Amino acid sequence: MEYVTLSNGVKMPVLGYGVYQVLAEECERCVLDALSVGYRSIDTAQSYFNEAEVGSAIKKSGIPRGEIFLTTKVWIEHYGYEPAKQSVLESMEKLGTDYLDLCLLHQPFSDYYGAWRALEELYEAGKIRSIGISNFYPDRMIDIASFSRIRPMVNQVETHPYNQQTKAKEYMDKYGVQIEAWAPFGEGRGGLFANPEIVKIGEKYGKTSAQVMLRWNIQRGVVVLPKSTHIERMRENLDVFDFTLSDEDMAKMESLDKNESSFFSHSDPATVEWFVKMVEMRKNR
Repeated sequence: MEYVTLSNGVKMPVLGYGVYQVLAEECERCVLDALSVGYRSIDTAQSYFNEAEVGSAIKKSGIPRGEIFLTTKVWIEHYGYEPAKQSVLESMEKLGTDYLDLCLLHQPFSDYYGAWRALEELYEAGKIRSIGISNFYPDRMIDIASFSRIRPMVNQVETHPYNQQTKAKEYMDKYGVQIEAWAPFGEGRGGLFANPEIVKIGEKYGKTSAQVMLRWNIQRGVVVLPKSTHIERMRENLDVFDFTLSDEDMAKMESLDKNESSFFSHSDPATVEWFVKMVEMRKNR
């Protein structure tokens, strides 16, 4: 495994296992499989509703807690100082741990400044080893990096060949914020796995399109979080440290950038209203 060193000196695996959209009933098995084949970084979130299953898998794995880099994220409905602080402690209880390696603010909406103050305090108290943000576009990232006591150490954003986040990464590098990719395969949207250029590059190295996409991101300094519920694919996704893409192939990958989200834009008013409705529905259920 290769590692990056965050701005506070904490080392983080460049490749982890993400459990977004992994149902609670299969999450424990999936995390156990991932750990068994060599993953040592697990990424979950309050909004995934599978923190307890992740915690159970880590305990059953028998792997010392100190060998696992564990991440969770605070959801919007828990923003504000007191709610965020309490929600993180509850997440830790569900995960069966007395500390987190990384905790992120999941979305750039609502009282994220109040929530950030809670993360700062928990970080200073030793409950969280590193803190960060997720889905913060450059303007919001610069805002919180400039007007907080502690700068975010990580920003987890959609990053794949069709949305490479080149300009955003430049700003993250400038402010010492590590970029981390959710959906490093773009969920295969737009025929990404079958893209002729990526397939051709893969054939050159004897690798799959998925492996090429992961290796490309890793080589450009991006932490990746592939997700699969199949142990064979987990092994495949982890098998990306025995080859290096040439400068020419890196340039070919760079040429695929469409510079737009394959999902939705957080700056679109309709998207913001969708998040607001989601929060209201959870409050009223």
